[in-house]
Amino acid sequence: LVGISDSLLTGAKRRLAEDGAAGSEAVLDSLIEGHIDFALDDRPLITLHDRELDRLRDADRKMVRQLQRQYVELWVGVLREVYPAVAEPAARSAVHSVFGLLNSTPHLGRPGSLPGRAVTASLLHRMARGAFAAVGEA
Repeated sequence: LVGISDSLLTGAKRRLAEDGAAGSEAVLDSLIEGHIDFALDDRPLITLHDRELDRLRDADRKMVRQLQRQYVELWVGVLREVYPAVAEPAARSAVHSVFGLLNSTPHLGRPGSLPGRAVTASLLHRMARGAFAAVGEA
């Protein structure tokens, strides 16, 4: 689980560095795309994480939580660049809510029963952007 969390954080930092020159909107889209890739391609890891996190040794659980906090805070920073009027607590809540949405992929049905990866990815992306836009309008 440490590896999963580290990989997500490393990928997010890479996306921020690569897409930062294109602006905050592009970075947010890239972060969403990266998390969707994880959520669709590694669905069993989401289930494993949900089931095993509380069973980890204390040191490993603390490391996972630390990596997750850094991942969330990276997203919060980008979200607040896109929507500067959004207060930090609201941005953090929105990020966690979008993670819940994106990480729901293990509950979408068997892989063959989904409408196709590209269609599902596009739907998830639009829903994530819609959720972020809603918090930006509040």
